[in-house]
Amino acid sequence: MAMSKRIRVLIVDDSAIARDILEKGLSNFPDIEVVGKASDAWSARDRIVFLDPDVITLDILMPKMDGIEFLKRLLPQYPLPVVIVSSVTGSGSIHAIEALDAGAVGVVAKPDAQDKNGLRVMIDTLAQEIRQAAVADIRKARKPLRQIHQADSRRNRIQVEPSSRLIAIGASTGGTAVLNTIIPLLSINIPPVVIVQHMPPVFTRLFAEALDKMSAVTVREASHGERVLPGQVLIAPGDFHMSIKRDASGWTIFLSQEEKVNGHRPSVDTLFYSVAREAGSKAIGLLLTGMGKDGAQGLLHMRRAGARCFSQNSESSVVYGMPKEAWEIGASEKELSIEQMPAALMSSVHTSTVANYERE
Repeated sequence: MAMSKRIRVLIVDDSAIARDILEKGLSNFPDIEVVGKASDAWSARDRIVFLDPDVITLDILMPKMDGIEFLKRLLPQYPLPVVIVSSVTGSGSIHAIEALDAGAVGVVAKPDAQDKNGLRVMIDTLAQEIRQAAVADIRKARKPLRQIHQADSRRNRIQVEPSSRLIAIGASTGGTAVLNTIIPLLSINIPPVVIVQHMPPVFTRLFAEALDKMSAVTVREASHGERVLPGQVLIAPGDFHMSIKRDASGWTIFLSQEEKVNGHRPSVDTLFYSVAREAGSKAIGLLLTGMGKDGAQGLLHMRRAGARCFSQNSESSVVYGMPKEAWEIGASEKELSIEQMPAALMSSVHTSTVANYERE
């Protein structure tokens, strides 16, 4: 049987040591081929033209032109998937969040020098991010996102009366761009929202902080034991599973570092299973773009428990993997474009799901 095509990767980093480490580490994966290396944006541009890579790994803090500016200039001409490889200290991690907004499809944290296993874990994570990036279509979603934002203002956000509902959202590759669109459109009296976005530690906190600045609702990284409240969006911290538990006064966040589920921690399935169990027909679920199947079975459990359940459509998904799986197994009652999501969530707050999934 013929070997499948290897993923061609261009490494862009101003550090020669970093370039060599990444090349050596990625060479251990038979499905990945490092076809070139570049020390700055200008040499990277030339190598893109001649080498035609499938995926680029990009450092943010580089001389001559930083990674953010490079992305803004590159993607309109060469719509290639880019994975950010950035430090989690100093300004590197903050700029990595800006890079995701500029069009990068993933981010991987450079390891701490004191962590003996950090390099191995980072290379494994980077290989997985490269695989996801290789099947991403970054041309999708970018134009609709900007159109929605241009039409948005605080007075035009969709309003909703307070309720005892709970909204649960899961996302992976391409999800940060969607969340940057739909969360700022939500009213301050929205039911509580809990989100799992596949992302490394530290970056989840920074992503939440950035999203909070553009939203009427309060957005932050979730903490163990905190209450889930209306007008609040809680994002699972990187490397922690997040679930909810219900008591007499409402829902509470529970974090754990149990084994990965579907190769992820946090896992969307872990959150959705708990929402099905603890919120049942009071929940609304939405599964966004991403590779693999994480969240599909959990969304199916939610729907069977009486929740309203939706997934992102193929036309707007950067990677139509997770939502496709959910649609094919009947977990999603309707596929949505990004533009349709805010209204669908809001209307679901006051309506029950389809009759054959309603609880007695």
